[in-house]
Amino acid sequence: MSIGNIIVAIIHFVEYIIIKLGYPGVFFLMLLEGMLLPVPSEVVMPFSGYLAYYGMLDPFNRYASIIILLIVGTVGNLTGALIAYAIGRYGGDPFIIKYGRYLMLNRDTIDKSKIWFEKYGKLSVFTTRFLPVFRTFISIPAGIANMDLGQFSLYTIAGDLVWDSILIYLGILLGSRWETILGFFNNLTYIAIIAFIAAIIIVYYYLAIKPRKTLNK
Repeated sequence: MSIGNIIVAIIHFVEYIIIKLGYPGVFFLMLLEGMLLPVPSEVVMPFSGYLAYYGMLDPFNRYASIIILLIVGTVGNLTGALIAYAIGRYGGDPFIIKYGRYLMLNRDTIDKSKIWFEKYGKLSVFTTRFLPVFRTFISIPAGIANMDLGQFSLYTIAGDLVWDSILIYLGILLGSRWETILGFFNNLTYIAIIAFIAAIIIVYYYLAIKPRKTLNK
């Protein structure tokens, strides 16, 4: 089976689950993505956003539907991320080496995520939420590093809220042509890199520069 056929199969699977189950389906799919399984939020949230905005997801008005969708998607992904975090914290490298292939954990991607986490610290849990693939794998090294669970959850929720909002908006914007978002992945990656740099600058300003200015007054 070619990569193209696999992508089409995943899209059809996502559409079927969401149409059949509605919000519970969105929660389930986002939970799977958070657990590092190949269910891309780049498909789940735009399609759901399209359905919610045009009244095909539930009987609520479109704006209430979008808010509910954002909450459900974010909570679902957080739940999956917490499971991945637990795998890293309590299973560590031995678990990944022994069982990773059964969970579709790519050792190379995990190693790169660990390097990213070690280099950029806790903030990477937030910023990598905007990077396809790495957005879910970062939970493993965060767990291995015994990152504070409260901080991990807060950074994950914040990143997911922003990411899911963007994807829902794109689904609304594109309407029935929402699948064309698959062609935007590279552009979104560039945006993510810019957002990451901006976040680093903002955090550095509030943690280093601003306190100095306050002390000098």
